[in-house]
Amino acid sequence: MKTNLVKLDKLLVNRKFVKSKIIAQEYIKSGRVFVDGIKVLKIASQVPSEISIKIDLPEKKWVSRGAFKLLRALDVFKVSPKGKECVDIGASTGGFTDVLLSRGANQVYAIDVGYGQLAWKLRNDNRVVVLERTNAKFLTIDMLNNKKMDIIVSDASFISIRLLLKPLEKLLKDDGIMIVLLKPQFEVSKDKVGKGVVTDHKLHSTIIDKLINFIDKETKMKLLDITYSPIRGPEGNIEFLLYLCLKESVVQIVKNIDINAIVLDAHKNTEFSNESRATCND
Repeated sequence: MKTNLVKLDKLLVNRKFVKSKIIAQEYIKSGRVFVDGIKVLKIASQVPSEISIKIDLPEKKWVSRGAFKLLRALDVFKVSPKGKECVDIGASTGGFTDVLLSRGANQVYAIDVGYGQLAWKLRNDNRVVVLERTNAKFLTIDMLNNKKMDIIVSDASFISIRLLLKPLEKLLKDDGIMIVLLKPQFEVSKDKVGKGVVTDHKLHSTIIDKLINFIDKETKMKLLDITYSPIRGPEGNIEFLLYLCLKESVVQIVKNIDINAIVLDAHKNTEFSNESRATCND
């Protein structure tokens, strides 16, 4: 009798261990999934559909699904926040801040134009400096205790990245890096955004190409790499993560980036998110 093989991440969802493949993949990569008593670390593993599976569920719950966006970026770009001074732009509930702290950040400045959104556990963490009702365009080094930052991450909404890069680059250490979430719907005119969602993969590629050109010509930053968010925005927008550093600090060879291939992968592999302001309990 032929054994029916199924991808492990899909099987975890089918059996209702987790709510999405993204969560499943995170558990697999972190060594929490055991198949027939054996730890499995490869996301692409195919296993018999009826095999015994156990999950070592983590005590930790991310404060929002936004955490999975930064987790992917840190893993793909091989960036470690351990011992670093960090800024989280558009902190909101604190998904990015939560991840930075979990990966060992020394301190995180949580910046947001809103008020009262940051999760209580982060608000009361002595490693977090909360700066609410603060527009990142006007963020200055004295607001960061006169310290330049090792890492700046951004998940800002209702504003183009173009308006943030130049103010933020002034806050980086010479060898500092920036990870910025690109939300295409805020980078194009309203007539190109149907019901608030950019769906055309060619338009996605154009948006990214133009932004890279802007970064090269108008800022002191250099694009090192790009990937896509594993989950889509609340309305279904595919989002991308840019890995940047100051041009003068580039010591590694900047690889050729196939934007079209990344965009097509994003259209195939991203999941819709039911993200809300509530705690993420899956």
